[in-house]
Amino acid sequence: MFITTVVLAALLAIGFAAAAIPKILANEEAAANAQHVGFSVGAFRIIGLLEIAGAAGVLIGLLWAPLGVAAAAGLVLVSIGGLASHLRVKDKPKAAAPVVLFGVLAVSVLVLRLATA
Repeated sequence: MFITTVVLAALLAIGFAAAAIPKILANEEAAANAQHVGFSVGAFRIIGLLEIAGAAGVLIGLLWAPLGVAAAAGLVLVSIGGLASHLRVKDKPKAAAPVVLFGVLAVSVLVLRLATA
């Protein structure tokens, strides 16, 4: 079961890191997305930093379970916030699908990390 945890944690970390980099760099698309969901670019950068921290924590947490659990739980919360933001602006399901996918993946990693700790 730990191998499954490692694979899913790696996918989760890659996904959140890929989502975080444009936010941190505040590229045009990320700035437009921030405005669309009602955030400032600065707030979006902070969200990106939280996503990077969560991604790193999930990977490091494979070696130290308490950090992995905390990081996965944090990414679950970030996903809930992202979904709430999309729902608030009445985005179509297609726009919220990545948030839901990574939220489910974060919950899976959280459960697996708790089970393999």
